[in-house]
Amino acid sequence: MAAASPLSPEELLLPKSGPGKAEALEEELEEDDELDETLSERLWGLTEMFPESVRTAAGATFDVSLSVAQRMYRFSRAALWIGTTSFMILVLPVVFETEKLQMEQQQQLQQRQILLGPTTGLSGSMPGALPPLSGKI
Repeated sequence: MAAASPLSPEELLLPKSGPGKAEALEEELEEDDELDETLSERLWGLTEMFPESVRTAAGATFDVSLSVAQRMYRFSRAALWIGTTSFMILVLPVVFETEKLQMEQQQQLQQRQILLGPTTGLSGSMPGALPPLSGKI
C-alpha cells in the first residue's frame, strides 16, 4: 500500500472540482454577509417554524407571568409599607419606654450607692425596705 501524502489546509478546503468552484463559493458567502438583519427580525423569523398554537401558548404564558410578577411587586410593596409603619407606631414606643424605665432604675441605683455606700447598691434589696437586721432574734 502506498502512503498518502499529507494534504495542506488549502487542499482540504477547496472542492475537488477546481479553483473556479471555490471562487463561486466565496462570492456566495460574501452575499450572505451583506444581508443586514436585526435581531428582532431574526427572532420573528424563528417564530414561524413553530405552530400557531405553540406561539399562542407561549405568549399567554409570558403575559400571565408578567401580570403575576407585577401583582407580587405591588403586594410586597404595600405589605412592606404596612409592616414598617405598624412597627414604628406600635412597637417602637414600647421599646423607648422600656429603655427609659431602665435608665431611671439605673440612675436610682447610682444615687443610692452614692448616698448609702457601695454595699447597699449591690445587696439587691427592694427600694423602701428596711435593711437586714444583724444578730439573733
